[in-house]
Amino acid sequence: MNKFKQFIEWHVFGVCTAIGERMGIATTTIRKYFIYLSFATIGSPVIIYFFLAFWMNVKRYVLNARRNPVRYL
Repeated sequence: MNKFKQFIEWHVFGVCTAIGERMGIATTTIRKYFIYLSFATIGSPVIIYFFLAFWMNVKRYVLNARRNPVRYL
């Protein structure tokens, strides 16, 4: 069950998980505050969330291209 949870967290953007691991804060706490902020500000943190998800995806793609440049030619 833990592997399934980890798979879902990292493949459904994983923004809160990445922020939690980088800052040393529990992922559930970050998710809880994100939900509270979304309700309080009528959804504006959702735009920030999607921007961070896009940035993480681009970063992951660029790092993979650097590690294995022959694969993408």
